[in-house]
Amino acid sequence: MLLTRLARAVFLRSSVDLVGMNLKNMVVLAYLRDHPSAAQQVMTEDLSMDSNTGVLVLNDLEDLEYVERRRDPSDRRRHIVDITEPGLEALERAEAAQGSIEDEILGGLSASERATFRRLLVKALEDHLPTGG
Repeated sequence: MLLTRLARAVFLRSSVDLVGMNLKNMVVLAYLRDHPSAAQQVMTEDLSMDSNTGVLVLNDLEDLEYVERRRDPSDRRRHIVDITEPGLEALERAEAAQGSIEDEILGGLSASERATFRRLLVKALEDHLPTGG
């Protein structure tokens, strides 16, 4: 229940105006930064995203020139996706904005309490996130 409330508080403050993109785009860009030359199908599976949604998100990001899709030379049926330099820059700006939201929400915690909270969250989620998550 508390994690749901925390996630909702972050979500409600994460406007496109503040962050510069919607959260789906941000999650996909972060995944691609951490998984260079990712297979599109693997990416959608790792992010628990249906393939149609994945295509729509990647179309959006491709239109913004934040990602590049190409056919896998070893299997022409597969697409390989990479984040571009503009995509990386946009992601860095979005993550900085998210950091300000984190500061606002966790403002009542000391630096030590924040470090403990982060460590415990990572530990609790480590088996439930895709590799690099």
